[in-house]
Amino acid sequence: MNYAAELSEKGAVARQAARKLAVISTDIKNKALCAMADALQNECVGIIAANVVDIENGKAKGLSRALLDRLMLNESRIDAMAEGLRQIAGLPDPIGEGLSIQRRPNGLEISKVRVPLGVIGIIYEARPNVTVDAAGLCLKSGNTVILRGGSEAISSNIAIIKVISAAAYSAGVPEGSIQFIETTDREAVNAMLRLNQYLDVIIPRGGAGLIKTVVENSTVPVIETGTGVCHTFVDQSADMEMAKAIAFNAKVSRPGVCNAMETLLVHEAVADRFLPEMLQKYHEAGVEIRGCSTTMKYYSEVKAAIPEDWSTEYHDLILSVKVVEGIGEALDHIASYSTRHSEAIVTQDYNNARRFQAEVDAAAVYVNASTRFTDGYEFGFGAEIGISTQKLHARGPMGLPELTSIKYVISGNGQIR
Repeated sequence: MNYAAELSEKGAVARQAARKLAVISTDIKNKALCAMADALQNECVGIIAANVVDIENGKAKGLSRALLDRLMLNESRIDAMAEGLRQIAGLPDPIGEGLSIQRRPNGLEISKVRVPLGVIGIIYEARPNVTVDAAGLCLKSGNTVILRGGSEAISSNIAIIKVISAAAYSAGVPEGSIQFIETTDREAVNAMLRLNQYLDVIIPRGGAGLIKTVVENSTVPVIETGTGVCHTFVDQSADMEMAKAIAFNAKVSRPGVCNAMETLLVHEAVADRFLPEMLQKYHEAGVEIRGCSTTMKYYSEVKAAIPEDWSTEYHDLILSVKVVEGIGEALDHIASYSTRHSEAIVTQDYNNARRFQAEVDAAAVYVNASTRFTDGYEFGFGAEIGISTQKLHARGPMGLPELTSIKYVISGNGQIR
């Protein structure tokens, strides 16, 4: 099939809609977001029915428990998605925000203001809530969006898009502002990656394979998000009970998300006190441990880690564990394997805490807290489009301001140069 033609048609519609969406009022955008939230809850039964199809197909494909959990929708999760839209409606509208103003000696008044990026393409995998979050954030920031979800959630996504786009258009949002690519054929992705004429930016959300494919093949500018090989280092001075609570939460609370811990590093001086109980606790929670030779001495159920484990984002109840000589080795390991998402140290040593935060190159660096807090809501930003792990043009949780660019607006009274 000629996906390039289909994508070009969607892109042209999105570009036309973007001109109108960029200048509609905050009131219309907020009314649309609330209408989308109401529609999700009103059509909950139909969306869940579509999701059941995806869940059954996922089980047949052998998806892991963690991936099935990311895929699954129920009434409470749909309520949460709706609440997320209402929260976006309550956030300040970034469009038109004045960032600076200056008057030049020649009388020119130069203002710097926020404007939409334009048309955003988002390619993502198994989480249908991303469909709602992305549509809501793009709408509030004045951007039109073309969404391409993964095959695992295709039925759910189609059902969600029909509901929220109809609600948005009924509230006054320009037709074509929210679009979805319904095919699961990967050739459609390849066509999307070359849609420079219409797309201003592409944001991939998913595993390392997806992000690598997009970065290496896209001719459209890319904002990298999501890949999270996150570490927690338990230092020699760590409070043992605090360390156990943090290490357990970082892995077990929701293992399928990008801010979950994938590797636990433990100072050799506290391994005897920390690891036996910690490994037992993980085992009871169903976590598979892949450890270094020293870690294997502390628990019979530990499997030998292979080199690939240190660079793997499991998205599952699997954890790599390594005993290190001290903070220096921990920092070296993180520098070698980190995806620059979120890293944590548990310590009571002020100097080690400051050294860790200074030397670790990541979007979020924690002292005595779980990596699971790297999230737009937890940071007080509201919903986010993803966690950017690069340095241009945004880093960390990407909320509304990160979905904007800037424009210089100049006013004069006849000046010439």
